[in-house]
Amino acid sequence: MPSPNSPLTGPLPLSKEKLRNIIALLSAYALCLYGLETLIPSPIPWLRLGLANIITLITISLYGFRAAMMVTLIRIFVGSIFRGTFLGPAFILSLGGGVFSTIVMGITWRFLGCFGPVGISLIGSYAHNLAQLFLAYILFIRRIEAVALIAPIILLLGTVTGTFNGMVCGILLRDLKSLGSSISFQGKAP
Repeated sequence: MPSPNSPLTGPLPLSKEKLRNIIALLSAYALCLYGLETLIPSPIPWLRLGLANIITLITISLYGFRAAMMVTLIRIFVGSIFRGTFLGPAFILSLGGGVFSTIVMGITWRFLGCFGPVGISLIGSYAHNLAQLFLAYILFIRRIEAVALIAPIILLLGTVTGTFNGMVCGILLRDLKSLGSSISFQGKAP
């Protein structure tokens, strides 16, 4: 069970209004990173760095699972509306991967506090990719050979992006802590 000062309960008790404002600000950051990411040329059309997941990981560690899930949902819904993919296949894959990875990262934070930001990010990256592969198979592809062929590539790229995002998150958490913020970091130091 986490301590009262653990990442899942947040560092300090916050009023509902203050927490809503923080969630709105973090969602805006996530949307900015998402938008920035769409401007980066990609050699593979479906490959994304998942930069917005840095904000999700920071949110889990500072304000808990519920806040992180809200940030994830706001980013996915608003981002898909801006990109014109709302309720399309890309939206479904993004929603499934984002929700599942946030749940898995939240559970990992709560019950396996021995992981640092890179470990949690990698677990979230794998969860995101596996959820998307599962949804792609169930809803769109229906050929296990195609999924089995692309899965190693997706998981390898997810390892690279998950490691990068976790490293950035660790640096940001360390810098926030050095600024004197009241941050509770459960797990290994970055």
